[in-house]
Amino acid sequence: MTTSRPDRGDRRPGERGDLLDPRCPTRQLLDRIGTKWTSMTVKVLAEEAPGEVRFAELRRRVPGISQKMLSVTLQNLVRDGLVARRVEPTVPPAVHYRLTALGLSLEEPLSALRIWAETHMPEIDRNNQLAEGSRSD
Repeated sequence: MTTSRPDRGDRRPGERGDLLDPRCPTRQLLDRIGTKWTSMTVKVLAEEAPGEVRFAELRRRVPGISQKMLSVTLQNLVRDGLVARRVEPTVPPAVHYRLTALGLSLEEPLSALRIWAETHMPEIDRNNQLAEGSRSD
């Protein structure tokens, strides 16, 4: 159920909640999938789909991410069912990740957002420069 109002027992499963309410499950999901690390991780995994990527390779291909942040990001993606995790019983264990069908469905909207950002970055940069210039006056 995506409702964010516990006192509203009349909502049905799948009914939209109130995105402005911090308790709204949809808002909480957007908080998790809306990070730069999630976007980059999903992009790398999508490039390899339907194949898998090992943890160390993911870390190499996501510039700037720490081991801890990648681990947390992957744990969240696995918990949400967006990524599948496979462990080979070797010493040390080899851990592989791949997007699930649900995770692959997330790549399209994330890709659209990245394209939007790349398209509008020059305009946003100009606006930031103008704002910086007006602050120094």
